[in-house]
Amino acid sequence: MHETDMTKALILTVKDWWESQPQQPQIETIHLIVGQFTCVEPASLQFAFNVQTRNTFLEGVKLAIRETPLVAFCHTCQEEYKPEIGQHYACPSCQAPMEDIRSGRELKIDRIEYSQAELEPSVTN
Repeated sequence: MHETDMTKALILTVKDWWESQPQQPQIETIHLIVGQFTCVEPASLQFAFNVQTRNTFLEGVKLAIRETPLVAFCHTCQEEYKPEIGQHYACPSCQAPMEDIRSGRELKIDRIEYSQAELEPSVTN
């Protein structure tokens, strides 16, 4: 289950960013883009994230995963096509092997939603 290792890397990346902020913000949602060709199972990634963030600064943070489809381009036919993952990767028109992947290998943080903690108001007399 490589989702566990990916989650560890995600947590370390977010932690490095979080610690570099002048005031550590309250993270609400981490948005990920996950390509179908990465063979990452979103449900397994979500589960691993929930387990590994318990009792950490990320506990309760929402993980929003957006999948991108596998899209390839056939230079012979000059058109894009969507290969069937695990079934058939060649161009459906001319059977040329898949050589040019346009989408589906992404695995990245798209953005992090957060709010700054309210500062204690100063008391004046």
